[in-house]
Amino acid sequence: MIEVDRSRVLAYRLAEHGLTDETADGRNALDLGFQDTPPGTAVVGTVARRWSPPADSTAVIWSVRGAPHLHRRSDLAALAGALWPLSDADATARMRSAQLKEVAPRGIEAFAMAAQAMRDVVTGPMTKGQISRAVSDALPPEFSYYCPTCAAEHVSGQLFQQVGIFAGVRLLPGGRTTMLGPVEEVPAVPDKAHGTDGLIRAYLRLLGPATKADVARFFGTTATALGPAWPDGLAEVRVEGRTRLLPADRVDALTAAAPPRGVRLLSAYDPYLQTGDRDLLVPDKARQKEVWRTLGRPGVLLADGEIAGTWRARTAGRRLEVTITPYTEPGERIRGDADAEAARLAEARGAADVRVMWANG
Repeated sequence: MIEVDRSRVLAYRLAEHGLTDETADGRNALDLGFQDTPPGTAVVGTVARRWSPPADSTAVIWSVRGAPHLHRRSDLAALAGALWPLSDADATARMRSAQLKEVAPRGIEAFAMAAQAMRDVVTGPMTKGQISRAVSDALPPEFSYYCPTCAAEHVSGQLFQQVGIFAGVRLLPGGRTTMLGPVEEVPAVPDKAHGTDGLIRAYLRLLGPATKADVARFFGTTATALGPAWPDGLAEVRVEGRTRLLPADRVDALTAAAPPRGVRLLSAYDPYLQTGDRDLLVPDKARQKEVWRTLGRPGVLLADGEIAGTWRARTAGRRLEVTITPYTEPGERIRGDADAEAARLAEARGAADVRVMWANG
């Protein structure tokens, strides 16, 4: 078994994500998708990787854990098969909400019923509220609960959004109201899981070395439930006193990885941050709580391979205002690189100007 230190792991992951230099290939990160929370922020991930997907080649769809993600349209059918529950126990584990306590024991049947109901309903552009109402009406009463916010009975959002990819429903761009419509790349509700091992391998390639529990957390299930799909050809790697796993064909890349120089602004839900071993990325517990806040999560400042602060942005007219809160006083090079990064982000968002402000940490 090989052993590597924390800095080597971070250098490897950054290289796999295309976040090391201007010539790095950042397209691989799309294998897991760019979470689009809040709407429109997936573009931050592409800007950070110096890559822009061809027009109409991607779609935002409720996928991993029911969260909206930007994916290649050509990957959607395979992704639906890879995310379909492996067993009733797996499906039940993905329905942890108290609102689903009567439905969760039905396992895969619950997923199949909800996905088919949504597929039958969404034949053209509709609002999220319209779809939720129609799907709720199409399912047995036990699938719904009383929602105080809506003052109505409707299906749990946890199940509703998790079946979006299986129903072949994507989020449509623009507007203040969430609009959805059908996507032809997912032709039918899956009848069984297939390709889950490939998606697990993609996680381990991009965010490894990692534990089985780390991978299960990403899927929103348990390590036991994922057991039948666990891929072959993995190597054990010792990191910070823990044994983790990495595809064997990436071991040489891991041991050769060198810490990068440069700055990136990553969104709050960038694929690089979707890891279960937060202690490795941010050893300081107080900073962890800020980086991975439950609500109002900030973006992060990545400087020379380390998370070096947080940032937030707001639009003022046609200007993008970016406020960066560094953990330590940044040098002139870091400030200059961050200014350039903010300018790239402003251009991608269609802003005419950008203003970067540095707050006290």
